[in-house]
Amino acid sequence: MAKQSGLGDNFYVSGFNLSGDTASLNEIGGGPALIDVTGIDKSAFERIGGLRDGRIEWTSHFNDATDKQHLALRSLPTTDRQLMYFRGTTLGNPVAALVGKQLNYDFTRADDGKLTAAVRAEANGFGIEWGQSLTAGVRTDTTATNGTSIDTTASLSFGAQAYLQVFTPLTGTNVIVTIEDSADNVTFAAVAGLAFTSVTAAPAEERLATSNTATIRRYIRAVTTGTFTSASFAVCIVKNEIAGQVF
Repeated sequence: MAKQSGLGDNFYVSGFNLSGDTASLNEIGGGPALIDVTGIDKSAFERIGGLRDGRIEWTSHFNDATDKQHLALRSLPTTDRQLMYFRGTTLGNPVAALVGKQLNYDFTRADDGKLTAAVRAEANGFGIEWGQSLTAGVRTDTTATNGTSIDTTASLSFGAQAYLQVFTPLTGTNVIVTIEDSADNVTFAAVAGLAFTSVTAAPAEERLATSNTATIRRYIRAVTTGTFTSASFAVCIVKNEIAGQVF
């Protein structure tokens, strides 16, 4: 990878593709809280990691068309929302994923007539997670499909988390998205714990996690099954790189 711009990025919230209605992503951040454990015999601070956190803040253009930003954001639900920022729409690119609470939907009308909303979501339970895309932005399948795999360079035994959003319209009875892995990019098998619940209506969202000792092999892909003629969705995988990942 090399230095990149932010051109061609995508942004999804709870099964709504808000890419075209997002003016800017003002903050994507998180990490562990710092706990001060400095002893009286020290001449500099000592700190250890505490609770994990995360946040995404963005500026949104007003759009009240079907399935656009106003419909997606106006309800300010007290339940969790899932957010995914795709750094470009190339398969395997970085993705920031968050399960959290939407805190606001605050409008500003500028002197020139521009109408935008400031929106912020803060993590609930997991913190910000950076992974890789298993779809090249929004993927639309018209039949059961074995997706193209990504190469994560090595097998690791630290588990993984996966995020799914399904967008409207979903045409058909249901779609099931499953994560598969392979050692040789030829023979694939489903990863235990990473089969998403059958989706019968969109928009839909789900986060899954394996145990933190599960082996995730080198090559990973997203596979669809079910009874459908059109299913549009986005998936990312967070393959843990260190032992003992907990939430």
